[in-house]
Amino acid sequence: MTPLRWTVNRVRIPAVATASQPSEVAVPVPALRLRDLTAQPVRPERDYVLYWMTAFRRTGWNFSLQRAVEHARAIGRPLVVFEALRAGYPWASDRLHAFVIEGMREHAARLAGTPVCYLPYLEPAPGDGRGLLEAPAGRAAVVVTDDFPAFFLRRMAAAAAARLDVRLEAVDGNGLLPLRASGRSFPTAFAFRAFVQKHLREHLDQFPEADPIGAGGPLAPASPALLPPHLAARWPSAPLDPSPGALARLPIDHRVPVVAETPGGAAAGARALAAFLDAKLARYKDERNQPELDVASGLSPYLHFGHVSVHQVFDALMTREGWTTRRLAPKGGGQREGWWGVSPAAESFLDELITWREVGFHTCEHQPEDYDKYESLPGWARATLDRHTDDPRPHVYSLAQFERAETHDALWNAAQGQLVREGRIHNYLRMLWGKKILEWSASPREALDVMIELNNKYALDGRDPNSYSGIFWVLGRYDRPWAPERPIFGVVRYMSSENTARKVRVKEYVRRYAPQARPIGLFDSR
Repeated sequence: MTPLRWTVNRVRIPAVATASQPSEVAVPVPALRLRDLTAQPVRPERDYVLYWMTAFRRTGWNFSLQRAVEHARAIGRPLVVFEALRAGYPWASDRLHAFVIEGMREHAARLAGTPVCYLPYLEPAPGDGRGLLEAPAGRAAVVVTDDFPAFFLRRMAAAAAARLDVRLEAVDGNGLLPLRASGRSFPTAFAFRAFVQKHLREHLDQFPEADPIGAGGPLAPASPALLPPHLAARWPSAPLDPSPGALARLPIDHRVPVVAETPGGAAAGARALAAFLDAKLARYKDERNQPELDVASGLSPYLHFGHVSVHQVFDALMTREGWTTRRLAPKGGGQREGWWGVSPAAESFLDELITWREVGFHTCEHQPEDYDKYESLPGWARATLDRHTDDPRPHVYSLAQFERAETHDALWNAAQGQLVREGRIHNYLRMLWGKKILEWSASPREALDVMIELNNKYALDGRDPNSYSGIFWVLGRYDRPWAPERPIFGVVRYMSSENTARKVRVKEYVRRYAPQARPIGLFDSR
């Protein structure tokens, strides 16, 4: 694994790998992160190793790519990286397509100077790419892909496995804690945090290589000539062009525009990480809930699309903190701060990055059939919401009214306006956004449908386990009953725009984001 700078008590010393001077032989990808989907053999007599990149769309800090490199070196075969973007995936839009295409263009440039053959495919129309994977896989000695527990990716991998006659391995690079290290989902963030504090230590020396292609020795050179000759003719790709004109020719939703201020790709993700650590981290603990100060990391889109790795973020943060594993508290009981032994700001950020982000991944892993269903809510939450389903609502809005931010509440309209415009909602206001949808929908189930639709359609970090964590938290997941019992909410935690405006400054936020709205009343003083 990558020799990390912050673990000075580790055996290995920091090293920078280059193509001409690779680092020492890489430690294998941990077996706990590997799943065999086919029970088929590796076929070393075939032409190359194929990495099917689906979720971890990056060339560094990537366990999946590293595993493919391991296979290529072990059997002396070249490596082909296949990355596709479908046209017919749910919520496909200019916004999401452009973000992914920018990363694909970066991969083409990055891999052009390496022994690796990069095979990108941008589907011109839904269904045009059907059967494409089997063509290069038919010449592959082994196929490696990404193991992502949400959206349609795991079903897609399982369907592909049924059609292949070669080993297909899915590799988990989702979090610091491997998905199969827990064996269960967790009812609360506290319970997951306690588990992490008990078990994560043993995984902190198992990091992916920062440069898996350059580390561990040379690779056999690959070229497009190795690929089936009919590939380009049978499956012509649309150009890797995220410009408005090129996107307009694709059959995707053009009503959700590109967020130009948030470009995709690993380089943009690395810049966002550096900017956060340089300018915002020190203020994170005290100011992260202030919408007008906006000290959030901005990393969630890059983590969702795999352009940045959680291991990469952790390494950069802990290097700045001068951290070693000796600073870990001997025991952890689920406390929010103090276990890591770093600054309060870093402790606060790590709780978001690891506890709150990864608890959702473990829910999706261990509840694959219902993580996005109302029935997956804890029993107490379903019971109290069901008891109050028929309570009168002060306002009831349709999906279209919510989408257009046509409510009576200027602060809620501002949060929805930011989502539509920027593909994000400030972290604190995202909670209020969901609570008001629950209050103003005809039923809790309808509220859930509205939240999923708006979030997954507009948010750059939507369709992610972490997104479902936030949405279902609104309805009681990872939470506890809160007295007093209220209409509509029962004992599910309540939030109001008025209390929010008393706690945090929102006047300029409302002025900036609320469509056609002028802050009035309480918001004027904040």
